Formats: sequence, C-alpha cells, structure tokens
Amino acid sequence: MEALLLIDIQNDFLPGGALPVPQADQVVPVALRLLDRFPLCVASKDWHPREHVSFAANHPGRRVGEVIQTPHGPQVLWPVHCVEGSWGAEFAPGLAEAAGRIDHVVFKGTDAQIDSYSAFFDNGHLRSTGLEDYLRRQGADTLYVLGLATDYCVRWTVEDALKLGFAVWVVQDGCRAVEADKQQQVLQQLQQQGARLTTSQELLPG
Repeated sequence: MEALLLIDIQNDFLPGGALPVPQADQVVPVALRLLDRFPLCVASKDWHPREHVSFAANHPGRRVGEVIQTPHGPQVLWPVHCVEGSWGAEFAPGLAEAAGRIDHVVFKGTDAQIDSYSAFFDNGHLRSTGLEDYLRRQGADTLYVLGLATDYCVRWTVEDALKLGFAVWVVQDGCRAVEADKQQQVLQQLQQQGARLTTSQELLPG
C-alpha cells in the first residue's frame, strides 16, 4: 500500500517563522493536493523541549550555524524553533485546517539531549519514533515523501526509509531546502541511493 509522508510542514519553518526555509510556503498547496490521493497520510512534527540541545540559545557564547560535539555526535546549532505546544510547532496554515485528513502524527526531537532529523529515528539511531511499526501495521510498503527541509529532515527520513526496505518516492515540487542551492544535489544523491523522483503533476494527471 502507498502512503503519503509529510515532513515538518510547521509554522516555524515557513516565512516569518523562527527557522524559515526559503519558499517553504510553496510546499503547502502541494501537500493539500495530494492528501486525497493516498489511502494513508502520515505527518511528522519537530516537537522540542525548550532546553533542547540543538538550540544555540542553550549554549552561551555559541551562534546559530555552529557545530558542536555532543555525546551523540556533531550537532548543528539552530534558532529556538518548534517548541512543544507552541504556535511555531503547529502545522502550517492550510495544512492545519486539513489535519483531520491526516491519519497519524509522529512527534520527533522530543528528547532534549539528541536531535531527530529523521521521522523514523533520532540522529544516533538510539530510539525509534514508532513510525516504522505504524506503517507496517497499516500495510504500507511504498512511501511518497515531501516537506521540509530537503537537505535535513526529508533527506534523513528518506535514507532511513530506504534502509528499512520501503520503496520511496520523493515529491520534488513538495520539498524545499534550508540551503536552496543544494536542492537538486540532494535529490540526485537520494536518487543514487535508491529513491525515485516524481512531482505532484505526475501523481495527479489532468
């Protein structure tokens, strides 16, 4: 069975948010068009405690964009974003109103000590989010992935999905990258790893 996987389409990643991804608002209409195309729709949310290790504000003297070493490996420092229960952590306008059409929501990055780019595991692969088990129980074996951001959470999610044996399609027009000039490079790398590329136009002919 095919499933649609929406990655972190949240207020803080849109223009005006705490960690805006260039043109991120353009993924929302793509997601909305595809919601009714699939029998199963799952969305992930970054859902961080305020003391999260990835927040530069929690490391005096450090700046956004720096990389620090943690017990779980290197960590990019980000602005405070997607704090659990906050406006920034909620689904983007449009998707929020359509949340009733989403069958399951995965919360990630909930452990203050380790980040979680992938919707399947934390960055150290120490703990599962439960997404794989949910998809297996529903009978999903083919995933169509879109969301934010191509070069981080989409990428890590797709790589984990491939390693877990899912067939994966990346919906190109439904993804945007933190570093916009890396969009095509990342998509090509994912393709080389076994993902296939498609567009919403190909999925919704006519």
